Amino acid sequence: MDDYEAYDVVVIGSGPGGEGAAMQAAKAGCKVAVVERYARVGGACTHLGTIPSKTLRNMAHRFMEFQNEPLFHAYLDQSKINFPDFLRRSESVIAAQVKMRSGHYTRNDIEVIHGTARIQDRYLVEVDRSVAHKPTMYLRAKYIVLATGSRPHRPADFANIHRNIYDSDTVLNLKSNPRVVTIYGAGVVGCEYTSIFKTLGKKVYLINTKNSLLDFLDCEIRDALTYHLRDQGVIIRNGEKLTGIDCDKQELVLHLESDKKIYTDILLFATGRIGNTENLGLENVGLSANSRGHITVNAHYQTNTKNIYAVGDITGFPSLASSAYDQGRFAARHLIDPNCSDCLVKDVPVGIYTSPEISCLGKTEEELTHEKIPYEVGHASFRHLARAQICDNTTGMLKLLFHRDSLEILGIHCFGRIACEIVHIGQVVMSNPAPHNTLKYFVNTTFNYPTMAEAYRVAALNGLNRVRLHSDQHVKPLGELEYTRQANLDQMTM
Repeated sequence: MDDYEAYDVVVIGSGPGGEGAAMQAAKAGCKVAVVERYARVGGACTHLGTIPSKTLRNMAHRFMEFQNEPLFHAYLDQSKINFPDFLRRSESVIAAQVKMRSGHYTRNDIEVIHGTARIQDRYLVEVDRSVAHKPTMYLRAKYIVLATGSRPHRPADFANIHRNIYDSDTVLNLKSNPRVVTIYGAGVVGCEYTSIFKTLGKKVYLINTKNSLLDFLDCEIRDALTYHLRDQGVIIRNGEKLTGIDCDKQELVLHLESDKKIYTDILLFATGRIGNTENLGLENVGLSANSRGHITVNAHYQTNTKNIYAVGDITGFPSLASSAYDQGRFAARHLIDPNCSDCLVKDVPVGIYTSPEISCLGKTEEELTHEKIPYEVGHASFRHLARAQICDNTTGMLKLLFHRDSLEILGIHCFGRIACEIVHIGQVVMSNPAPHNTLKYFVNTTFNYPTMAEAYRVAALNGLNRVRLHSDQHVKPLGELEYTRQANLDQMTM
């Protein structure tokens, strides 16, 4: 084909993974085009997932704090605040994000082409622009980066049987103000929306097909989440499956495998996501996706067709916006210089925006026990921190898992206010080479007071005290580490 535009790199998708790849390639001097099927850049992360859901969660959290402050009760009329009101706030954040990201592409001379992309061969991409009433374009590129993202998965039997059945995309179009909400699926998205709706004062049922919430988390953290959701009034049904739905104009009746019935105003499916890889033309270049829409890649995010890379949700776990952006950057680095030694860090923090938040990094207690690694635990309860008391957010804790002999940090688990921020302090220390990745850092470092970050000092002292108590008095288990008199006094008062 002679009628085409030539580029060094064509990126399909403008979500975090596509943006990361495009920016990195452009900074290296490549001629880059980004194909986006929607009218605005940002992908599902900006328009349907991370940004709107986290904005909703933040608004709900602020609303809860307002409710819990007696001084403000006289100014609060709950009857005038509903879910659609909160959605309007997310629209302004989305608009600001789109404006910022569009500016990034403009400043870096990256051409954004709106249309639906389909791979014709390993170097040629067809872009259908009929929705915009424009002719089809053909783009020839040395490299292609697939960053098409994902969409919510819905059980086929219950996909579109009633207008009050939603998923995490369509719930953003909710116009009513439901009294009873049922969420089917207790993964990250399900638990986050459970917190949002419960904070808004709704009666919430959470139907979990597994036997515990978020079973990839450390057991103490997931138990804490379960307790606090139930304490807030959420009705959790573990180990249940949906077998049928009776519909009428006003209400849904859900039938569970155990013969339970749930009467609800709306049903929100949160049963995971599926990669957007259909109709992409993968078969034209010898590629395929599994049942969840995931493409196999190597450590450099190359597919089996070496000039085609894939990043983000279509590569499967961890399916996070943060990791997708970095995957895009690293894929671009590799296609520019195949001999580059750069690689992503092994441990990626998980952030879960429930109320309270959860964030974790590294090993869990169950994993360390299974691997027979000698470890100990250091705890810091937020109720003992002055900053938490000032902010009236005393629910939660920081938990450090460390090697009993070397004191190397093996896992960080946080539950409570700004947990997704707190975890990054430990992440930096944990990523250092030995011997700079131990509890010594937190004991020997002065933290601002009062701060939530101070939890690291408290947890480290708690853990070190436990090692001393468990060790023979004739052995020096802490090596060169010496406690000051003040440190011992601090620990005795905790």
